[in-house]
Amino acid sequence: MVVAGTAAQAKEHPGKAHIEKNGYGGPASCEARECHPGSARKFLDTVHWKHASPVTNVDNLEPGKEYGMKNRIYTMCNGNDIVNNLKEIPPNPKTGKTKFTGCNTCHPGDHISDVGSTGKEAEAAIDCLLCHSSAYDFRQRKPFKDEKGRVVMGQDRSVKAASAVGKPGVKNCMVCHEAAGGGVLIKRGFSFTRETDVHAGKGMVCVDCHGAKDHRIPTGFDPNNWANDGVRVACSDCHGEKPHADEDTNRHVARIACQSCHIPRTGGAVAKDFTRWTQGEDGFFEPTTLRMEANETTPVYAWYNRTVANTPTFIGPKGSRGDRQSRIYPFKLYEGKAYFDRKTGTLLSMDFAPPMATGDTLAGVASAAKTLGIKEYDPVPGWQTIYFGSSHLVTKKKALSCANCHAPNGALNFKSLGYTDEEIRKLTSAALYFDKMAEKQKEDW
Repeated sequence: MVVAGTAAQAKEHPGKAHIEKNGYGGPASCEARECHPGSARKFLDTVHWKHASPVTNVDNLEPGKEYGMKNRIYTMCNGNDIVNNLKEIPPNPKTGKTKFTGCNTCHPGDHISDVGSTGKEAEAAIDCLLCHSSAYDFRQRKPFKDEKGRVVMGQDRSVKAASAVGKPGVKNCMVCHEAAGGGVLIKRGFSFTRETDVHAGKGMVCVDCHGAKDHRIPTGFDPNNWANDGVRVACSDCHGEKPHADEDTNRHVARIACQSCHIPRTGGAVAKDFTRWTQGEDGFFEPTTLRMEANETTPVYAWYNRTVANTPTFIGPKGSRGDRQSRIYPFKLYEGKAYFDRKTGTLLSMDFAPPMATGDTLAGVASAAKTLGIKEYDPVPGWQTIYFGSSHLVTKKKALSCANCHAPNGALNFKSLGYTDEEIRKLTSAALYFDKMAEKQKEDW
């Protein structure tokens, strides 16, 4: 994959000579010589380390509890760091082979100091170079068993990697974020390349928009992405509230999100079935998945006021035409099938180790229930619908035009968005945009 961001690294780091002379010893080396004092301690209080945070905009959550990959259960993953902690799965009956797996494989620690851990050992376990080195050897970032039989996540702490530090490049971010949800382009369905995103085409990297302070990463308001560092990012931060030269187009910004026009396609998994796993050529099993390539799927559009409906069968945007805080946003529609508890209606979690080895999904449910202390449950298959926010794959040349939306059978379903039949008739008339589009056609010719 060709990625932008090779220019993201700064000029030679002032600590390079010190590292070349003394070697690299992890965060202690980063904090030495008063370069980044206190950074490790602060990092332990961020989402990237805790995998959870307070969540204030989602329905039906327990007050005062932190939520995130650490403890959430939903049907893109059907597990979390608690039930799917990094482990070695049972030997595959067909091949006799085993492998390591776990939702927390992307956690930037060594697994001995794991998600949410605190103290000096946790500080020393932080893998600073995973995010900050342009020469990081990702082949070393793999689990193994130490002399005590403990599962450890390897790190590249070489002088070569430590001598190539700077702000994170695209690969540093995407090695985890692109592969989330069970494989490359599964969860988010986007690749950040010169060919697929206008920002990457300009040589930008992820942290140009998601620039951190004290390792707190600004995020958007994806209905499915709950945990956050309390810092937000929006298109208007760079482009303002009137980003177009044309005032007719600028008037749309008040009720239509930038993403609706500038992200006309998405991709990734559109459905998964955790009740039926498929055996691969290597003998191991994976949830049966329907997936699309980046830029292959048409989004669904809905009103969104940045608060989230959350039930066992639906996670998605809240909002309406009558709510002035709502805008029309594009979403990737995903459906997941998993086991629910017939008695309570709640979604049951699954430990992936048993089904990955044998395909026995109910054994995975039983293992997760044991870990979570659930003694009585009655598993029954069911579906959950999730709306994923579309915030990448930004295009300027292929952005939606007037005719894409204001035409019969156009991109927007005005009926579902709350418009009357008479309003729809007016909104889908060529009279609205004919003169403007004809003039633009002259320019294009």
